[in-house]
Amino acid sequence: MEIEKENKMEPWETIKTEATKAIGAAESLDALEAVRVEYLGRKGKLRAAMDTIKDVPKEDRAQFGKEANEVKDSLTLAFDEKKNALEADAPPVEEYFDDTIPGIKPRLGTEHPVLKTLRDISSIFERLGFTILRGPEVEDAWHAFDALNIPESHPARNPEDNFVLENDMYLRSQTSTIQIRAMQKMQPPIRVLGPGRVYRPDTVDASHYFQFHQIEGLVVDTNITFKDLKSVLNLFVREYFGREIKTRFRPHYFPFTEPSAELDVACLVCSGGGCPACSGKGFQEMLGCGMVDPIVFEKVGYDPGMYTGFAFGLGVERLCMQKYEVRDIRLFVENDVRFLRQFQF
Repeated sequence: MEIEKENKMEPWETIKTEATKAIGAAESLDALEAVRVEYLGRKGKLRAAMDTIKDVPKEDRAQFGKEANEVKDSLTLAFDEKKNALEADAPPVEEYFDDTIPGIKPRLGTEHPVLKTLRDISSIFERLGFTILRGPEVEDAWHAFDALNIPESHPARNPEDNFVLENDMYLRSQTSTIQIRAMQKMQPPIRVLGPGRVYRPDTVDASHYFQFHQIEGLVVDTNITFKDLKSVLNLFVREYFGREIKTRFRPHYFPFTEPSAELDVACLVCSGGGCPACSGKGFQEMLGCGMVDPIVFEKVGYDPGMYTGFAFGLGVERLCMQKYEVRDIRLFVENDVRFLRQFQF
């Protein structure tokens, strides 16, 4: 029986001796891989020998399996060492470059639709003689409210409707503050445009966000009338949306203008016929406007008996949504490239 046991164990020594010799003789990675497949592969000699465990007496199977694993571990270690040595000695592979193959065109970025809209609007008013001005986003109460004829009792000054900071400072809720600063520094005639970010603690939904962009315009001179206001805004609307679009002015109220109006444009979806996009009205609200209230002129040191003017303000995101039929303002800030790639201007 002892002789039979020794014969059963002989294949391990044979396989180990042959495989070790073959690994040592391999002169390339391909030759070494062939040795691995021959001895350590799924259909290799080691696996074939291990499959004979069913023919081994039960009392000898534990020793049989132990020796099989020892041989496998030994050969695996020898294979790894030889592979590392061959890789270390291998000459560096020269990178192949074929300059006749067409290159891969890089994906180029594009302007954000809101930025594109802001620049388009500003460009139109610049051609109408307006000067672009900037102003701070953090304002004091005088510039944010008092100079705009918004008294302390006005709902627009409620803390829950503003981002209130320390020392009676606010994140501006409208870029009308730029108009006030312009009139403090400049004498009529003036024609200025104030674009920028504004902040309002609105509940976020498809049409409201706590941060958005606004553009305010101001014209001050002698003998400025409501007719001038309508002419300028109608020119802008038709330049931006197209020559055939219809407009209408509705009476409204703003503390800093009198008389005041809302400018509506015919729905871009139904062309004024009435549809779900415009709630069946045929028109969509676009901006507020009006003649500058004489009280505002007095606040900044202008003589209201000598000068008149008009002002207007519009939301950039609103115009962008109207022009490109975007249904949710939140899409502008989610940074989803699937949405932004649609605007390859």
